[in-house]
Amino acid sequence: MLQNEELSLKDFKKICKQVLKKEDYPLSCFIKKNIVIYDGDKLRKSFSKKKRVFYEIELAKVFEEGSGIVVIQNFFDNKKIIGRMNTVFDAILKEEENKEAADHFAKGGQNARIWNAFEKSALKDAKVFVKYYKNPLLSLVAKAWLGSNYQVTSQVNIIYPKGKAQAPHRDYHLGFQENAAVLSYPLHSQIMSRLLTLQGGVAHVDIPIKSGPTKFLPFSQQYKPGYLAWREEEFKNYFEKSYVQISLKKGDAIFFNPAVFHAGGENRSKNIIRSVNLLQLSSAFSKPMENVDLYKISLNIYKDLRKVNKKGFFDKHSLDAILTASCDAYSFPTNLDKDLPLGSMTPQTLKELCLQALKEDWKYSKFKEEVNKHKKRRNS
Repeated sequence: MLQNEELSLKDFKKICKQVLKKEDYPLSCFIKKNIVIYDGDKLRKSFSKKKRVFYEIELAKVFEEGSGIVVIQNFFDNKKIIGRMNTVFDAILKEEENKEAADHFAKGGQNARIWNAFEKSALKDAKVFVKYYKNPLLSLVAKAWLGSNYQVTSQVNIIYPKGKAQAPHRDYHLGFQENAAVLSYPLHSQIMSRLLTLQGGVAHVDIPIKSGPTKFLPFSQQYKPGYLAWREEEFKNYFEKSYVQISLKKGDAIFFNPAVFHAGGENRSKNIIRSVNLLQLSSAFSKPMENVDLYKISLNIYKDLRKVNKKGFFDKHSLDAILTASCDAYSFPTNLDKDLPLGSMTPQTLKELCLQALKEDWKYSKFKEEVNKHKKRRNS
């Protein structure tokens, strides 16, 4: 099992000091700061099935063995749809005024965020939703990394002038876990995590450098133990000395391997409200084969669990085995409007709730009440 003492800043620096060559990415327009730039108009004109395959191969190469970061300029050829979706987002934000919000990698109150903007925008204005998400370039990039039948979620992130930068981090899945949890996964599973999602962001306004576009450390996704490394001060310090930023125009999009070290930048502008629709694309393989109602199971077996636990018949390994099997042991997916990760990176799991109930010897009536509250919080 990987331990923190095996981390090597020297190895990390060697990886991050690579330089991309344009000839290795012939379909791109140019490379800037080790970020590979594509022209959305050219991509749309080259959408024969044969050429699409070559683009998919090259994009996947960037995400895996290249810098990990791609920009598609003119990702939307019709900027009017961005404006119409902004109107939808504004309406949602107005409805959600004064609602408590949480951010995984920045202090609360420094930004505005719409959790589950994908679903909310579909329910708010179906016509705008269809015109926005029918973009064939979204499918091109997603399939290049994840293959068919991926799933889309999105969160709108708005950073006001003088809004502070995020802390550097990796992203979902293991980027949202504390180190103790990361260590419970073998290294090959940690590496697998970066293959299950693709992160993206569509610029909903012009985003010059002074407004704080995302800071990236190219090639950092290649460092295998990076899900443990990003919290270490020496790695954070190296990130702050070595990151790059790239400006975006309204309608541009940036996509990156979730294991790339990155952080939202500080908005040093006086009047730019930085607005990005953050896209998270997930592999179809991140799902079990059958639907299992773990809430129903946990309620049905709790009385027996409590009896066995009170008699001391569980050792820590057998208790962990039965709770992992019978209770949802993972914090996601959830409803981050209601199931806030306050005081932690992740909301409480059903497994953690059940373990708390057994330790505190809750009666069944209290356990049922808390389970129903938990389930309600997680529903969209």
